[in-house]
Amino acid sequence: MLYEVLQRVVPPTARALWRPTVEGLENVPATGPVILASNHLSFIDSVVIPVLVPRKVVFIAKSDYFTGTGLKGKLSKVWFESLGMLPVDRDDAQAALDSLDTALEVLGRGEAFGIYPEGTRSRDGLLYRGRTGVAHLALTAGVPVVPVGLQGTPDVQPVGAKLPRLAKVTVRFGEPLDFSDAVQGRPLGKVRREVTDTIMARIRDLSGQEEAGVYNERQPDA
Repeated sequence: MLYEVLQRVVPPTARALWRPTVEGLENVPATGPVILASNHLSFIDSVVIPVLVPRKVVFIAKSDYFTGTGLKGKLSKVWFESLGMLPVDRDDAQAALDSLDTALEVLGRGEAFGIYPEGTRSRDGLLYRGRTGVAHLALTAGVPVVPVGLQGTPDVQPVGAKLPRLAKVTVRFGEPLDFSDAVQGRPLGKVRREVTDTIMARIRDLSGQEEAGVYNERQPDA
């Protein structure tokens, strides 16, 4: 109920303030399970995408946002739940693995799931190598992947900033990628790597980022 109420208020307000440049939104299926795989530049990314997509997009968020105390903690929990986010303890290896099962449940319900294949925010603007969890989800659930390229979101909420600012944002949604015939008896590990690299190449094309060529390591406050 809260999600539906906020969806009538937050997206139009945010779009009116930021006036983002949006391309390819028609590439996001209106119904049915789909993965939105995006580059990750800022905390605000997980707000920008749900604000623009005209359907609920579920993201995984660190559990700290849901466990705060006092009024601030309660408001934080309500806010992130209203955006469709689900908590995960990213310092717990098993919980991180369980989050993939949670994602499969979301897709199994016919919903849209958002994921950052890089794993954490890029602090230097480079596009880091994708981790294969996105391929695991796409191949296991048999769902399309819509690549997303974000530009400008670090200017909206730089690292350390408590509140968002007005800044130019561009969001590009690419054509859905279908990997339903990718396996065909081939080693699954190799296929996951190839699928992930294909997704990251499309994200690179959409975001215009230079590739780092290595994995990104999470910072303590990321």
